[in-house]
Amino acid sequence: MKKHLWIFPAMIALAAILWGLDGVVLRPALYSLPVATVVFLEHAIAFVIMVPFLIYERKKLGRITKQGYFYFFLVALFGGALGTLAITKGLFYVNFANLSAVILMQKVQPIFAIFLAWLILKERLPKKFFVYAILAIIGAYAVAFPELVPNFDTGDKTTVAAMFGLLAALCWGASTVFSKGALKDTNFRVGTYIRFGLTSLIVLIIMLSTGGHTAIPTVTGTQWSYLFIIIFSSGGVAMFLYYFGLKHTKASVSTIAELGLPLSAVVFEYFVHGKLMNTTQFIGAAILLFAIVMVSRLKAAITQ
Repeated sequence: MKKHLWIFPAMIALAAILWGLDGVVLRPALYSLPVATVVFLEHAIAFVIMVPFLIYERKKLGRITKQGYFYFFLVALFGGALGTLAITKGLFYVNFANLSAVILMQKVQPIFAIFLAWLILKERLPKKFFVYAILAIIGAYAVAFPELVPNFDTGDKTTVAAMFGLLAALCWGASTVFSKGALKDTNFRVGTYIRFGLTSLIVLIIMLSTGGHTAIPTVTGTQWSYLFIIIFSSGGVAMFLYYFGLKHTKASVSTIAELGLPLSAVVFEYFVHGKLMNTTQFIGAAILLFAIVMVSRLKAAITQ
């Protein structure tokens, strides 16, 4: 069995590549639709597909405490709703330009996750974390501000879009922390059903309050196709592959495999849109990814 252990990190890398495909190729095809409409449809349709499985495991719902459900609400709010809305808004905002920069900013998530675990859960934090966090900030700055001097009057939307990517990282980092409390009383499968169901309700409220529901009748056949491709590739399927691999993979190895996300995003953006980040952004990306790898190795030491 040991000689086949490469399969598990390979599954993580495949999931990461699918997420890169989502950000550069699939999600931008839905650009004409309101952000809340896209996020609602992808979660609601996926949840409908999950309902039979939820019914099969319905007895496990009664074992979850009120505190557990509250944590699930926070996971759905930050990870499912706000995080996905932010990354989708960021990708839509640049309108097919510098998509990989937005996705790279999202990779700051481990920094936020470990910091919030220290702040909220009172987990011990190695001193080296702050060194790598500073390096990550420097790298992220170079990715967001390729000219190194902030200038919001140039008409280049990359900086604002990158900030949406950073917001998504913060939301998903918070979701990771809340997930620890949410999954105490149940397994990941039931947790996924609850997350998708609650996220659908939260985003439904946002969509109705912003008038996004009026756009549903205008969704074209091509856009419906892209939505279902997302659900059955970078959505549920990618999440299944990721957790299947993660269960048998150390956090430090997983982080390397997850680099398939930003690396595939850069490759897809070049071959699909013929665009590359500039030299400053590439250097910043290298610094950022190095810091993330080192932080995740610290995380592996903490959790072992």
